[in-house]
Amino acid sequence: MTKQAGLLERRRILKMLGGGMLLSSPLLLSACGGGSASTTVSSSGTDSSSATTGTTTTTAASTTTDSSTTTTTSTTTSSGTTTAAKWAAGTTGLITAAYPGDSIFESGNTCTISLTETTTEGPCYFGVNTGEDISSGLSGLPMQLCLKLVDMYCQPLAGYQIEVWHCDNRGIYSGDTSKSFDSSRFAGSFCTNNDSASLASTWYRGMLTTDSSGRVNFKTCFPGWYRGRTIHIHFAVSDSAGNSRVISQFCFADTLTKEICTTHEYYSSRGEQDTTLAGGRDSVFPRSGYESFMLATQQNADGTMLAYHTIQIA
Repeated sequence: MTKQAGLLERRRILKMLGGGMLLSSPLLLSACGGGSASTTVSSSGTDSSSATTGTTTTTAASTTTDSSTTTTTSTTTSSGTTTAAKWAAGTTGLITAAYPGDSIFESGNTCTISLTETTTEGPCYFGVNTGEDISSGLSGLPMQLCLKLVDMYCQPLAGYQIEVWHCDNRGIYSGDTSKSFDSSRFAGSFCTNNDSASLASTWYRGMLTTDSSGRVNFKTCFPGWYRGRTIHIHFAVSDSAGNSRVISQFCFADTLTKEICTTHEYYSSRGEQDTTLAGGRDSVFPRSGYESFMLATQQNADGTMLAYHTIQIA
């Protein structure tokens, strides 16, 4: 079997596995307030671009929320022509923006709980403790991934471990388990397609401990896609005793993934992903209600991405 054929077979099997490995324990993806990153909202999927007129040059921030509404950063030139600002392209060294404060997770005084199911861990997990920057120097669209862990009363939980893992811009997972503290369930050749660079790396995997605010902040790059799955990031939460509390996945708005997969230099060669959320064919996220798994995103002033979400556990 050729390498390319092997990759296609791997992705076909992964799609089959995704639908059959759902766990039964509940996960609370919550909103502490009415309109934060984790509020359950509509899936309008509409885009609205900011624009200014006149003879000056104006730049507006870019934001994607759980409502699937994206405002693309735009620049208006002296001629009155509006063009979208480019996303940054390169390593996480391009990230100059500071991590945002906790206010990005707050928009009110109430605690609204959205009960959903835990999703599959998948066959490509193995545990490594690589710290804040999990990119291993790879290039793509540099991204800050900020997560906040709270209890059922929306109070922050400190001292919990949050692990994240995702594929590279080619849709391939890293596979060097030599320093892993848990690789018993890792399907090596299946997840890496026996790619030599993948087998020698632990890219896009890491674990951090929540601080007194329940926060962890990772540096990474926007993931790629593979057949049968929308672009996603896996995460797992464990308590201080090492007991698993939740395993699930985050996704991104279809409008955002389309923009990146068709215009960004590190993603456009593969084109648009074949599985969207709105299409209802993803093997893990539900046909309806997937908005509660969706990361809120915005473009930083340096052109990098900020993605964030609150995780709530009982």
